[in-house]
Amino acid sequence: MSILISGSIGIDNIKTPSDFQEGLLGGSVAYASLAASVFANPVHLCGIIGHDFPKAHLDLLESKGITLDALERHSGESFTWTGEYHADMNTRDTLKVGINVLEHWKPSLPGAAAEAPIVVLANASPDNQGQTLDEAKGAKFVAMDTMDLWISIANDRLHEVLKRVDLLVINDGEAREFAGTSNLVEAGRLLREKGPRFVVVKRGEHGSFLFGPGEDEFFSCSAYPLKSVFDPTGAGDSFLGGMAGWLASQGKFDPTFEDLKTAVAYGSVTASFTCEAFSTRKIETVSLVDVETRMSELRKYTSYAG
Repeated sequence: MSILISGSIGIDNIKTPSDFQEGLLGGSVAYASLAASVFANPVHLCGIIGHDFPKAHLDLLESKGITLDALERHSGESFTWTGEYHADMNTRDTLKVGINVLEHWKPSLPGAAAEAPIVVLANASPDNQGQTLDEAKGAKFVAMDTMDLWISIANDRLHEVLKRVDLLVINDGEAREFAGTSNLVEAGRLLREKGPRFVVVKRGEHGSFLFGPGEDEFFSCSAYPLKSVFDPTGAGDSFLGGMAGWLASQGKFDPTFEDLKTAVAYGSVTASFTCEAFSTRKIETVSLVDVETRMSELRKYTSYAG
C-alpha cells in the first residue's frame, strides 16, 4: 500500500556536546519517509528543494524506494536549520533557520502520489498541510504532526486542518500548550475534541500515550531504552513515519484502536534507531529484521506476570 508523506526537506547543521557536522540531510519529510520505507513502498515524498541540495541525499532517498515524483526543484536556496543540543540531549537551541524555498511553496501532487490511501502530513505550516490534503484525492487515512510555532502563529488554520485528519501526533510540551492544560491525559482527550479520531502524545524517553474515541481507549507505550543518545533530531518524525509504514504494510487504511496500539509500538522502536547517529545515518541502514528484533526486546521489557 503506497504512502504519501508531505513536509519540509532541507539541509541541517547540528552541534552536540561531542561533535558538529554540516550539510546533513534534514527536514520532517526526510526522516518520516525513511522510517516508512522500512516497512512499505512506494513512499511518495512531497516537498521542495533548492539548487544547492546535495544530489547524494536524493540518491539515498531513491535507493530506499522513496519516490521523488512529488518533490519540487527550485532555483532558490534550500531550507536550512542549524541547532545545538545541550548536555542532557533533551533540550536544544535553534541557532539559525533559512526558510528560503519553503516561503512560497504550494504542494502539488502528480497522479500516483495523489492516489496514495495513507497520507502523512509531517511537520509543516498548516497552509501547506491543507494544500496537500486538497491534492490528495485518494486519502483514506490521514496522520499529521505539528509544532509550537504553528500553535502560536497559525492557530486558526491549524484547527481547520485538524478537522480533516484521523490522527494527530504531537509532543508533550506542545500538547499541554495546545490543549491549555498541564495534565497530559486531559490534554489528549481535549485534542481529540478538535477533530482527529486518534491522538498520540509523544513523551520522549518516557514513551507515548495513545487516545482513541472510546471512553476506555487509552494506551501507554514505553520507549525503547537506549544506552546513549547521539542525536535525537528527527526522532519524532521517524516515529510518525514508522507508524504509517507499519499500517501500510498491513493494509490498515481504516485502523482500529488495537491497530494503532501496535503501530505506536513500531513507531517507537523505529524512532529509537534515529537517535543513534547524526541525521538520518542510522535510520537509513535499518532493516525490518532490525526493527522486529527490538520489538521482541520491547515486549520482553514491558510484560509481566500479574
